[in-house]
Amino acid sequence: MSEAAFTPPILPPRLRILIPLVVGCAFFMEGLDSTMIAVSIPAMAKSLGESPLRLNLVIASYLLSLAVFIPVSGWIADRLGTRIVFCVAVLIFAAGSALCGLSTSLPMLVCFRVIQGFGGAMMTPVGRLILLRSFPRASLLSAMNWMTIPAMIGPTVGPIVGGVLTSYASWRWVFYLNIPMGIIGAVLGFLLFENFRAPAPQRFDLGGFLIAAIGLFLFEFAIENLGRPMIAPWVGEMFFPISVAILYLYVRHARTSPAPVLDLNLLKIKTFRIGTVTGGVCRMGLDATPFMLPLLFQIGFGLSPMQAGSLTFSSTLGAMLVRAGSRPLLRWLGFRRALIFGALGAAVVTAIFALLDADTPTWIVIACVLVSGCVRSIQYLALNTVSFADVPSPLLSRSTSVSGVFQQLARGFGVALGAALLALVASGDQVSVGNFRVVFLLIALVPLISTLGFLQLGEDDGAEVSGHASHAAVEADDRAKQAGC
Repeated sequence: MSEAAFTPPILPPRLRILIPLVVGCAFFMEGLDSTMIAVSIPAMAKSLGESPLRLNLVIASYLLSLAVFIPVSGWIADRLGTRIVFCVAVLIFAAGSALCGLSTSLPMLVCFRVIQGFGGAMMTPVGRLILLRSFPRASLLSAMNWMTIPAMIGPTVGPIVGGVLTSYASWRWVFYLNIPMGIIGAVLGFLLFENFRAPAPQRFDLGGFLIAAIGLFLFEFAIENLGRPMIAPWVGEMFFPISVAILYLYVRHARTSPAPVLDLNLLKIKTFRIGTVTGGVCRMGLDATPFMLPLLFQIGFGLSPMQAGSLTFSSTLGAMLVRAGSRPLLRWLGFRRALIFGALGAAVVTAIFALLDADTPTWIVIACVLVSGCVRSIQYLALNTVSFADVPSPLLSRSTSVSGVFQQLARGFGVALGAALLALVASGDQVSVGNFRVVFLLIALVPLISTLGFLQLGEDDGAEVSGHASHAAVEADDRAKQAGC
C-alpha cells in the first residue's frame, strides 16, 4: 500500500484489539527475554565453564546489536513492506533464540545473540510503525493502550519465568520459550497486518549508516560498561567522548544527505522532539526503577528471587488496572498536563521506595509497586503516543527509527545509572538498605528534571490524538456556533 495520500484502513472491531496485541507481543518477547536472561546468568556461566562476569557479554551483545540495526528498520520496512519485515523479524528473533539455546560456548552464544538482536531491532520499531499505519490519529491512543499491556508484562514476569525455568528445567529453555511465541506472532502478523510500503524508497544512506552504527555501538558499549563492567572502567569511559565525536560527524552528514538513515530534522517537530528527547530523560528514571526493585528486595531485604519477582509483578497488575482509565484520563488532561503529572508522580513514587525496609508490611510494599506500575503505564502510553501525534504520514517510518534509537539509549542509561549510583554510594562496601535509599532519591530527580521539557508543550498539542479540548478551544467553538445561529 502506497504512502502517498495515505488514509488508514477502516478496521473491524476485533482487529482494533488484535493488531495492537500482536504488536505488543513483540515487545513482550523482547522484555521477557532480557529479564529472564539476567536471572539465568549464573547457571549459564556454570554450564559454559565461564565466570559470571564474562557472561555480561550475553546481555551487552544483544543491546549493541539493537543500537546498530534499529536505524535501518524504517528504510527496510519502506523497501519490503511492514508486514513482511515484521513477520521475518519475529522469526529471526525466534531462530536466534533457538540457536542461543543450542550454544555450547560463550563465543557461539554471543554470535547468536547478535542475530537475535538484529531481529529485535526490526521487530519493535516496525511493529510500532504498523500501529501508526493501521489506525487514524483519533484511534491511535486506544491502539497504543492495548499494545502497552503486553509490553509491560514481559519485563515484570521475566524474573519469575526465568527463575522457574532455570531452577526446574535448564537455562536453555529461557531461549526455547521464544520459539512458539515467535511462530504464533509471525503467523498472526501475516494474517492480520496490511503490507504498507513506500512507493519509491530513497537510496540507502550507507555512509550515514556506517557512521551512526559505529557511534551508537561505542556509545551503547560505554553505557553498558557502566552498569555491567566488561573492560576497565576508565577505558569504557573513554568511549563516551569518542562516540560523541563520531555522532557529531553523523549530525553534520545528516544535514547534507537527501535521505539520512536517521532523519534528525524530525526533531524540529515539537511533539516528536519532546516525546522523544525529553521523554528519553523521563524513561531513564522509569526504567531504572524496575531494575533497582529486585535488587532492593533480594540484597536489601534478603528475599529469594521468587519472592522478589512476586512483589515486582504487582506493577503489572497496576498497569492492567489503569488501562481502562488511561484513555479518558488523557482526554481530560491533555498530553501536557498528563506528562507533567506523570513525571511528578514517578518522582514521588520512586522517592517513596526509599522509605521501605525489611520490616515494612508486605501489603504496603505491594501497594507502592502497584501504584508505580500505574504511573509508568500512563506515562509510557502518553510518551509513545505524543511522539507521533504530529509526524506527517510520509515520515512515519523514519520517525520510528529515530524514536527507537532514543528509547534504546534511554533504557540502557536508566539501568546503567541505577547500577553506577549503587556502586558509587556503596563505595566498595557491602550494599545496605541505606545505600538503596540514597539511590532511589537520586533516581527520583530524573523524571523530576524532565518536567521542565514537558512544560514546553502547549495545551492543545497532540489534541487530535488525545481528544483533549482546551478551555480556549471550547470557548472558540461555542462562539463559532453562536455566530452561525
